[in-house]
Amino acid sequence: MRTTEKNSIKIIIADDHPLFRRGLKHALEETNDIQVIGESSNGEDLLSLIKDCIPEIILLDISMPGKSGLDLLKQLKSEYPKLPILILSVYPEEQYAVRFLKAGASGYLTKESAAEKLAEAIRKIVGGGKYASPEVIEKLAFDFSNSDKAPHETLSDREFQVFGMISIGKSLTEIGVELSLSVKTISTHRTRILEKMKMKKNAELIRYAITRNLL
Repeated sequence: MRTTEKNSIKIIIADDHPLFRRGLKHALEETNDIQVIGESSNGEDLLSLIKDCIPEIILLDISMPGKSGLDLLKQLKSEYPKLPILILSVYPEEQYAVRFLKAGASGYLTKESAAEKLAEAIRKIVGGGKYASPEVIEKLAFDFSNSDKAPHETLSDREFQVFGMISIGKSLTEIGVELSLSVKTISTHRTRILEKMKMKKNAELIRYAITRNLL
């Protein structure tokens, strides 16, 4: 017997790909205790939607148009600190999960494994737990020293964001406009990024991002 809607775990799916959202909804329809109460294709719509119907958990894609995934996550956690957020991403868990979990996410799931693990992850997170691979949870718990980190893991969240935008070929001016920061500030971030990653030019950052599957 299907659980009544009143007792179902109410979720919102935030992803800019309609087919992917449809696939998640179809997978969740097979459960008897999870109900999708809303969908959003960008951060602005998501923030408006939550005001009308606060879910028990949000499934959040980190690559939607507009506000960056990290910035959106931080805003959500600031405005709704007790609302659990499960990150859905095309990026490998080992490259991004720790950063997002530290920023307040309750779990991290790659899109290729989402359908088969989604219900399990939702139940665990709504029950108060965290969801990620044992390796990521261990890394998060011990918070390795800088000497144990890959170069990009030593960057601050803002530096990591700028690094990602440089890596896809955006100019400092374009980055400044998108982040509402001056070109001088973006240039300072770039200098610090190069110093921390022990590199000298953008081409090295781009090559690094490609080889580490960060794009």
